[in-house]
Amino acid sequence: MRPRWVRNAARVIEITRVLLRYDLVAPVLDLLGRPAWLAPVAFVIDPLSRRVRARSNAPLRFGERWNLAAQELGPSFIKIGQALATRPDLIGDELSADLSGLQDRVPPVSAAAARAVIEDELQHPIAEIFAEFDDEPIAAASIAQVHFAVTPDGRKVAVKVLRPGIAELFARDLELFASMADLAERWRPDLRRLKPKAVARTIAEGVMMEMDLRFEAAAASELAENFAGDVGFRVPAIDWTRTAKRVLTQERVTGIRIDDLAAVEQAGLDIRLILRNAAESFFNQVFRDGFFHADLHPGNLFVGADGALIAVDFGIMGRLDKPTRYYLADMLLGFLTGDYERVARIHFEAGYVPRTQSLALFTQACRSIGEPLLSKPLVEISIGRLLAQLFEVTENFQMETQPQLLLLQKTMVVAEGVGRSLDPSVNMWELAQPLIEEWMRRNRGPEAKLIDATEAIAHGLERLPQLLARAAEFDRNPNEVRLDPETVEALAAAMGRRQTVLRSIATGVIAIILWSLLRALL
Repeated sequence: MRPRWVRNAARVIEITRVLLRYDLVAPVLDLLGRPAWLAPVAFVIDPLSRRVRARSNAPLRFGERWNLAAQELGPSFIKIGQALATRPDLIGDELSADLSGLQDRVPPVSAAAARAVIEDELQHPIAEIFAEFDDEPIAAASIAQVHFAVTPDGRKVAVKVLRPGIAELFARDLELFASMADLAERWRPDLRRLKPKAVARTIAEGVMMEMDLRFEAAAASELAENFAGDVGFRVPAIDWTRTAKRVLTQERVTGIRIDDLAAVEQAGLDIRLILRNAAESFFNQVFRDGFFHADLHPGNLFVGADGALIAVDFGIMGRLDKPTRYYLADMLLGFLTGDYERVARIHFEAGYVPRTQSLALFTQACRSIGEPLLSKPLVEISIGRLLAQLFEVTENFQMETQPQLLLLQKTMVVAEGVGRSLDPSVNMWELAQPLIEEWMRRNRGPEAKLIDATEAIAHGLERLPQLLARAAEFDRNPNEVRLDPETVEALAAAMGRRQTVLRSIATGVIAIILWSLLRALL
């Protein structure tokens, strides 16, 4: 096997050759602002690019060239194109439209290859697995393609099949991306704030999850469980007996693509109801559950006959823990009420901005984002773009990259874009406002904070006997008991600050009494 650096060098040469053939290197340098450290590359590339353009009789648009190059370079570059296609706010509508073909219109693998994968995974001839199997895929993307089928008991299903050899192709590029991230942190210390190595690892972890369709099936099952009984959002049922590592079988979706406005209107569906369902389901995913569909391009969202949204393709999902959801809620509330000092303090308290930075200056930076926002009508406010501007401003304050927030921000922009394509005069956050207010009252109001404090005290009291037992054992055999740093810290708190513990117990009792009174009054 060739050494890693040889494999990476060979891949870089191959990528450069393809990008040059489609005249993409110079535009990429332009997008990067042609930094000085890439001047030697530009010196060599620019003349070659001019020669390519001179030989072209019918120049293609940038997006069309990227489509062709991505399909030649493989799934990693198709993924990059798909990500760019969801950001018309950054790259423009024309380029976004050109790249959107990479979402579900990639040339498919042969039906024979797809059948072979299914039979290999499920260990039965395809005639025993399905009564009918459509060889023509309904959709084909960078990682998998989807075929319609019918089970022996008559159920109509959709069968997702991984492309043969896809894991090996991704592994090759992920290794290269990891090496490039490592070099970026070594050569450009100013880029360490962006955590390129951590981002590369996050991408690798996400791709590896997509390489096992059982994980996607589990994600669909979890999302369906979260929305059990919800009339406005549905998830297709998983057929677990016909699902394996490289095959996923689920209930077939019957509906209209959410971006097919003509078909939606022809079906007599209420656009405002669809938008309300979209707003409420997205809010519930992000804030109520902390588990959201992170690939909400129009090819993955359908509208049922009753106006309910039906989602598919659960390969990319996002998670937000409770502290992060609280941070988002407090930050958005601060922006929308013009309390910029509160917004700034939240960033410092969450540890996103180092405490060595100036709170006053960061407050001023937050105001520079919020004031233009407040001057706009509600319908024009984009929470996704607000987050994007915030991430740009925080670069000056050494805020480290938060991958989970970047994924959310991208998803928000796409969701808002889908909403505006249905009705530009409606803001999805306005439709979700009653849910937002209720969630804020229940989770960020005085009563909620009192409950959180009481639960924290109760948790501490539950751990106290265990900590005291560990402390006694440590006192008897200090050389034989190994303690991890967290336990040492907890023991120090338990043994060295007994008065604090007693005060906490008293506070807990008082808090419980107050909470009971508040519940009775409310």
